Amino acid sequence: MQIPRRKSEALKKRDEGPVYLTENGLRQLQERLARLKKALPNFIVETQRTAAYGDRSDNAEYGEAKSTLRRTHGQILSLEDRIKRAVVIRPSKNFSSKVRLSSTVVLEVDGVRKIFQILGPHESDPARGRISYKSPLGAALLDHRKDETVIIKTATGLKKYRILEIR
Repeated sequence: MQIPRRKSEALKKRDEGPVYLTENGLRQLQERLARLKKALPNFIVETQRTAAYGDRSDNAEYGEAKSTLRRTHGQILSLEDRIKRAVVIRPSKNFSSKVRLSSTVVLEVDGVRKIFQILGPHESDPARGRISYKSPLGAALLDHRKDETVIIKTATGLKKYRILEIR
């Protein structure tokens, strides 16, 4: 029989490397952390209020309040950890002419031009053209130059991405 692990043990096993964020991404994390910390006293009061109803084993309101309080504490710990490990990605002139973190890459795939910005996984949003450097496409593009072709194996077969421009 396996002994259940506590959430704190799961937190310890998380990625301990740097968290690459843009200045805007770091600011959003800091704002979210501030909002959660501001709301925390209200969650504590609500938990105390519902605990006063009596028998906690049958008290659904208390269970919900306690769950919300635990979730908020977990989110605060996670945000503080990410902020502590944050490395800010600053867009700069790409003198090496290679694709790297923070690069904006113009690609041609199947005759269609697509533009992607290479960022950290916490800010990726493929629908908005922001992909992680850990994603298959992002990882494959790193260190390649203009006019090179990158081939990626997908579920539907091989796809060719030609690098038209690196910004």
